[in-house]
Amino acid sequence: MLLALPTAAAPDWTTMLGFSLLPAIVMIAGAALAVWRTPGAKLRSAILHFAAGVIFSVVAVELLPDIVAHHAPYEVALGFGLGVAAMLGLRYLTQRLEKQAEAGPEPAAPLAGTGPLPAATTARPLPWGLLVAIGIDILIDGLLLGIGFAAGAKEGTLLAIALTIELLSLGLATAVELRQDGHGKGRAVAIVAGTSLMLLVGAGIGTTVLRGATGNLLEIVLSFGLAALLFLVTEELLTEAHEETETPLLTLSFFVGFLLFLLLGMVA
Repeated sequence: MLLALPTAAAPDWTTMLGFSLLPAIVMIAGAALAVWRTPGAKLRSAILHFAAGVIFSVVAVELLPDIVAHHAPYEVALGFGLGVAAMLGLRYLTQRLEKQAEAGPEPAAPLAGTGPLPAATTARPLPWGLLVAIGIDILIDGLLLGIGFAAGAKEGTLLAIALTIELLSLGLATAVELRQDGHGKGRAVAIVAGTSLMLLVGAGIGTTVLRGATGNLLEIVLSFGLAALLFLVTEELLTEAHEETETPLLTLSFFVGFLLFLLLGMVA
């Protein structure tokens, strides 16, 4: 039913809100799952492989043909270059923030003879560097969702589903990191829920700015999104996925994700 939206008209705000809420809700669900029962490394790697295949399929099947069809090489070069520059700048910023967070104060050690400290005092301060980096990443995802809907309802719908799978993995990883720092289960889920709101902010900005965009401006925007999504697949999702020892099944999950959305894009 969701894929039956007309591609000729831009979706209304209600539709955009629904598709933006889906990845955010799934990210929160992933965090809740992680604090209830932490998934194994191989399962998380499989999710990352699958998400990379899905997003790469959306890029190849939906965005790239639209970009090539307009035959605007200068606009494509400009938008693609801006996208690469923006993602490299984002990586530099997030790496600095993460290093600052890692250099933060360690939790105080218990005094001799007093036993372990209560949970409320053993938790480290919030890793603001990590959370800001994740928030910026999710904000970019929201902007990309807006770009997808600017290209058409079907493109936006498929991209929303792809980002849902990505944010599931991100929710899992963030909650695990917070729990390892000593934060409670409820607090970890609440922090992830607050961070997920950046997706709605990004999608709102993208939709507002891009609504009605046509011609050369839309070509630049789509090329920007193309570069950002390729960066997300090759430098983020697959890099994290390969932290686990590769197996044929893990590799296969990438191609399953690609094929699934290739077929879905053909029949939708």
